[in-house]
Amino acid sequence: MRIYSSIRSGAIAGAVATLVFTVIHDLIISDIWFSLPVMLAAGMLCGICLGWSYALLCRMPSPGGWLRYNTLYIGMLALLGFVSLLVFEPVTTAAELASGGAPPGSLIRQALPVTILSTLAAAAVISRQYARSWTHVGAILLTSAVLVSLLGLNISLMGLVTIPVSSLYLLAEMIGLVFSLYLVFVTGFMMLEWRSLTGRRPPASLSNRI
Repeated sequence: MRIYSSIRSGAIAGAVATLVFTVIHDLIISDIWFSLPVMLAAGMLCGICLGWSYALLCRMPSPGGWLRYNTLYIGMLALLGFVSLLVFEPVTTAAELASGGAPPGSLIRQALPVTILSTLAAAAVISRQYARSWTHVGAILLTSAVLVSLLGLNISLMGLVTIPVSSLYLLAEMIGLVFSLYLVFVTGFMMLEWRSLTGRRPPASLSNRI
């Protein structure tokens, strides 16, 4: 039953995080409300994978354990960006990418080997922490692949794009948006699953955060 509850809570928290992401993106970057249905589906799928895999892997769930588990996947995305910067030479600029001068699809394909290897490496590290069977390894690999496919492809292009100092704010905005997704999702899931994570009702201070 805990797995089904975690799947439901993951989907709800993923949808809420996506909605908050859309609002922030609209306020500081541009209007993307037209793509909300697709983004909601992606956010819910990511939330389902994280909630399901955590419930499957963790015998004794806790708020701290949930935070650590999600932080590992954020670390995976950070690793992907770092490896991209380390391995690739820029082939386009941020301005050209924004104007459609460089098709993102071609860049994604160029970065694909690094994306796959980074995802496998991160999944191996997470598996060493949590996996007790090949089924667990498969759950971690599936969760990693879904998160990278839906959230990490733009991050995988970082090394292929020249970002002048005057445009570094774009990188800061991307990092801030990813962190907002993480913060809202993790907090939302904890609020919904507080009883299963701690055996107690959520404190009023946590309930008021969302």
